[in-house]
Amino acid sequence: MLHDLQGEENMSTIVGMLYGAVKENSQRLKSISEGMLQEEVDYKGPSNHYNSTAQLIQHLLYVDLNWVYRIKGQPLPQSLKDKYGPMIDDINRLPMVKGIPLETLMSNYEDVLNRLKETCTQLTDADLDNIVTFGHENEKQATIRWGLWHIADHNRYHQAHINQLRKWYSEK
Repeated sequence: MLHDLQGEENMSTIVGMLYGAVKENSQRLKSISEGMLQEEVDYKGPSNHYNSTAQLIQHLLYVDLNWVYRIKGQPLPQSLKDKYGPMIDDINRLPMVKGIPLETLMSNYEDVLNRLKETCTQLTDADLDNIVTFGHENEKQATIRWGLWHIADHNRYHQAHINQLRKWYSEK
């Protein structure tokens, strides 16, 4: 297998490269979570203290979905907020996710990635300079370029947590 960061044929060069990083990391997420039983998907680590794989995947898909709409310059529709949100619960933690099959979580995440792919086909490299707001109260600013990089980086960051959960689960 050749590793590269090329985007799809109908994407501009830099947009395609950034999308390629997102795509590669999403494929890696699929491979590291493959074969997990429901008990492992819901496992919260020693002492039930950490975010589960289910929570982390739901978090990734909701964050990425927010970025898709941010990049498009549109508000996230209420129907998608209701389906996938909230970002955090009443005590500022990732919301509890339990009993949702891995296949459902990954299918939902794939839908988000398809929305991102479609959005990226509409972007030019010049669009990457556009500034968007983000954060729990839109208190931060970033370029679309940074946002696409962040989607890939954030995914990889939480993959480390999932790998740790898998290690703990196999040792229990």
